[in-house]
Amino acid sequence: MVRHFARLGCALLISAAMTGLSETGLEGQIVANNPYHADYDWAKLPEGLTIGVASGVFPDPDGQHLWVLSRCGANHCALVPEIDPILKFDMDGNLVDKFGAGLFSWPHGFFLDHEGFLWVTEGAPVGDARAVEGMRLGMGHQVFKLNQSGEVVMALGESGVAGDDETHFNGPSDVMVAPSGDIWITDGHRGGNNRLVKFSADGTFLLQVGGGVESVSGDPGSFNDPHGITMDREGRVVVADRGNNRVQVFDQEGNLLKVWTQMGRPSTVFVDRNNMLYAGDGMSNEQWNPGWERGIHIAPASSGWVSAFIPDREVPVGTGVEFLGVDFNGNIYSGEVGRQRLVKYIPVRPAIRRDPALGSTGDNP
Repeated sequence: MVRHFARLGCALLISAAMTGLSETGLEGQIVANNPYHADYDWAKLPEGLTIGVASGVFPDPDGQHLWVLSRCGANHCALVPEIDPILKFDMDGNLVDKFGAGLFSWPHGFFLDHEGFLWVTEGAPVGDARAVEGMRLGMGHQVFKLNQSGEVVMALGESGVAGDDETHFNGPSDVMVAPSGDIWITDGHRGGNNRLVKFSADGTFLLQVGGGVESVSGDPGSFNDPHGITMDREGRVVVADRGNNRVQVFDQEGNLLKVWTQMGRPSTVFVDRNNMLYAGDGMSNEQWNPGWERGIHIAPASSGWVSAFIPDREVPVGTGVEFLGVDFNGNIYSGEVGRQRLVKYIPVRPAIRRDPALGSTGDNP
């Protein structure tokens, strides 16, 4: 009898959930679909040049080009200082420009702001083997702003010096610039400062969320390896709090608004101009996040309800997707670390690709 009522209760809950989702057009939350086709050969590079780990992808405002941050053909730039890590492609995958050789040790976070400036973080924290070569060269623990000629126009942090105060970082993992010009940084990568920090456009420190010595925490508003950051159309700051298997959403003053645990173990988050949120989980497995499947979760940023899922069902080789970007046509570009490749996912059948909360306004009707 108890089991009967338990089953009945579950059925009623599922029915109620389906009814609520049907009213918003998000039936895919119950059985998420995969309406994408993978293209593994989109990037066409000159002979002898490879992308390696693509740790960031952003569409150019002109809609005709895509910017990619590469770890110099492998997974480290300090070891091959002659290789350019910043690559510019046309939308057919042809390389049209490249620069940045010798500027970075282990580039991690990447952003293209509304003025066309490129931002790159040095993501190796103290104690990480990937920081050793850069530290030997006096590099690391900084966030750079570059123009599209490859010239550094601003640098935050002190080169080769880690810290957790207002002028230092410890392996900053990602960066995002708001339309106001304010600079948001997740600081830092594994074993880093576990904090979210905000600066004004001129680099003045404004606020900090979380962080501090021995600051790893699963409490709401705290972090464990914050790995990616983006902003939605409402100005909310969305953070991939990877070590805590969740996404956290904040307002512009750093106040916690939402905690979402339905996106696996997210390493990367990206909101496109249709206010759709893409969260890439390349680490879920029996060690880190038992019971979850690796892949890319797609949801309206206003609600977080997952409407589509691209599974990663290949035999695991290291981690899967840890970085991604989306162009203006809804194509997803996924940077896979373990396989050291860039995959383009192309929409091939109908799916929710515009946040219903936008209504009939926005860039793409």
